[in-house]
Amino acid sequence: SGIGRETARWFAERGANLVLCDIDEAALSAIAGELEARGRLLLAERVDVADRAAMAAFAERVHRAVEAVDILVNNAGVGVAGGFLDMPLDAWDWVLGINLTGVAHGCHFFIPPMIRRNRGGHVVNVSSIAGICASRHFSAYAATKFGVFGLSEALREELRRAQIRVTTICPAFVNTRIVEKTRAFGTEGEPENFAKVVAFYRRRNYAPRNVARAIVRAVERDRNRVVPVAFEAWLLYYLKRFFPGLMGPAIHLFERIIGLP
Repeated sequence: SGIGRETARWFAERGANLVLCDIDEAALSAIAGELEARGRLLLAERVDVADRAAMAAFAERVHRAVEAVDILVNNAGVGVAGGFLDMPLDAWDWVLGINLTGVAHGCHFFIPPMIRRNRGGHVVNVSSIAGICASRHFSAYAATKFGVFGLSEALREELRRAQIRVTTICPAFVNTRIVEKTRAFGTEGEPENFAKVVAFYRRRNYAPRNVARAIVRAVERDRNRVVPVAFEAWLLYYLKRFFPGLMGPAIHLFERIIGLP
C-alpha cells in the first residue's frame, strides 16, 4: 500500500513485470489484481519481510521464475514514536525487524543472483528524512532508517564493480497509512499529541505517488546516490552536509510545526 503500491503502478506503466510481497494481504490482493489485469504481474505473495525463512522461500520461488530481478525495491516499513527511555524492547524488536532486518533480507536473498547473472541492475532502499536527521521523538524509528542509509552507502561501494546501482530514497512527511498505524509511547502516545502528528501529515498531504515517481526516475537515470524526496528532506540533507551547526535548530523548528511536545 502507499509508496509500494504507487511504485508498482509506475513501473508497470514503464512496461516492467512485477514481483510483489506484502504482509497486508488485502492491500496486496488489490494491487496484484490491478497489475494482473494489465499483464504486468509475475508473482505476488503475502510475506513478512522480517521472517528470514519466509523471505528465503519467497526468493526461491521468484528465482524459479526468473534468473534474477533487474530492479530490487526494499520499501516495507512501520512507524514507532517516543523517546528512547519510553520505548519498550518489544517495540524495538518489531521496528528493527521490519525496517532494517527486512531490508537486509531483501538484499541478502535477491542481490547475489543479480551478481551471478552479470548484467548489472539497480537496488532501491527506502530510508527516510529520519535517516538524515534524528528527532528525540522518534529514536527507534530513526535508528532503523539511519541503518538503511548506512547499509545502502556500504552496498553502493561493494556493488560498484558488479555495475549494480544503489539508490537511497529519503522521503519527508508522506501521507500514508503508516502514520495512523504508528505505535507511540510516552508523551508522543498521548491522544492529543498523537492526533497533532496525524493532522500535520494530513495537512501536508504529500502524496506517495511523488515518492514512487522519484524511485522510478532514480532507476531510469541510473542514480547511484542518495535521493531526498520533498522540500523538507532536501533542506535537511543539505543543511547536514554544509551547515551541520544548524541541524539542531532546524529539527526543533520542524518538531514545533508538527506539534510535538
